[in-house]
Amino acid sequence: MTPETREIFALSPAEKLELVEDLWDDLARQPDDVPVHPWQVEVIEQRKVELEKAPESAVSWDDMTGRLRSLRRGD
Repeated sequence: MTPETREIFALSPAEKLELVEDLWDDLARQPDDVPVHPWQVEVIEQRKVELEKAPESAVSWDDMTGRLRSLRRGD
């Protein structure tokens, strides 16, 4: 493990999360440079087909995050 890596693992959970967010934002600036595996493309294509067959099955981002928060709280 490099000294830099040790420093990262020594960060608090909040600092680690901020670092992950910063890294994600950096990757999002050039999405074409992020490698996508063939199996990921297959999954996306299959989900698109399923959505076209049953558009009513779609869930909004707000609904999904609400469901996840409820699961986390144990509702």
